[in-house]
Amino acid sequence: MSQKTVIKAVRDAMLSEMRRDPDVFIMGEDIAHRGGVFLATDGFVGEFGEERVIDTPLAESSIAGIALGAAVNGKRPIAEIQFADFVWPAINQIVGETARVRYGTNGRKSAPLTVRVPYGGGVRGGLYHSQSIEVLFAHTPGLKVVAPATPYDAQGLLVSAIRDDDPVVFLEHKKTYRLVRGEVPDGDYSEPIGVADVKRQGGDITVITYGLMLHYVLQAAQALSEQDRVEALVMDLRTLRPLDRQSIAQAARHTGKVLLVQEDTPAVSVLSEVSAIIAEEAFYDLDAPVMRVGPPELPPMPFSPVQEAAFMPSPEKILAAMRKLAAT
Repeated sequence: MSQKTVIKAVRDAMLSEMRRDPDVFIMGEDIAHRGGVFLATDGFVGEFGEERVIDTPLAESSIAGIALGAAVNGKRPIAEIQFADFVWPAINQIVGETARVRYGTNGRKSAPLTVRVPYGGGVRGGLYHSQSIEVLFAHTPGLKVVAPATPYDAQGLLVSAIRDDDPVVFLEHKKTYRLVRGEVPDGDYSEPIGVADVKRQGGDITVITYGLMLHYVLQAAQALSEQDRVEALVMDLRTLRPLDRQSIAQAARHTGKVLLVQEDTPAVSVLSEVSAIIAEEAFYDLDAPVMRVGPPELPPMPFSPVQEAAFMPSPEKILAAMRKLAAT
């Protein structure tokens, strides 16, 4: 095992897959000689050349479209969208075309395409570099949507995404890139897409989350244990489509009290679907209504540090919600 940051884990997953499979290549804005804005592909062009590490124009629609064309013709492209906020021009290529390849060809064609998307706030990115866009893709049949929170999961799930014969939107929270460190196996390994993971055991309340919020929830759960002697089970969804219905229901039944925490605005969100799953699968096991923590219903992420802090969920806000749920 080695200690890595999330960005190092992402980098190592791409590096190992490109060395293993010559059909894997990367394309995106500034990813070759500059190495990407987050340096995820720094040095790749020197090893693999410009034919497999391709700098593209500032045109997200063409990045996704060319990657799709390569995928249906036997390649395994990794298409990088520089920031989630820039993905809108590529929506038709990803949602309208890529997601429908297998269905539209009656299974004769597949689209082994991975779309890497840095997303999320808390980094002073303002309204054009901070959005949470996961629900737009998780809503679409034909797409798999992955949102790891730890280096272990980032590397293992990205390997699985690249090897998958169907398209995967791979979401990487920017704030976790160098903030979060953890142990990662040195050898080849992968983590299954579609399987949630319990990051902390507890018997009093259940908290379900994903992305950066996992780390805030774990901080709050530790404080709740030390200060209130209340133990929270913390589940990391890891995959947002397909959701792990069985594990979600099992976690809800385990404590009978469920808190859902997300950075995305709560209305019509991924965790809205999680709440529906709990209602369908575990309603009679609940001891309290499902609670949610999320930001206010505002279109953008504020740029001002004070306003951004007010917008984002925090360990303190999550702890207050945990206490309220535990007392219910």
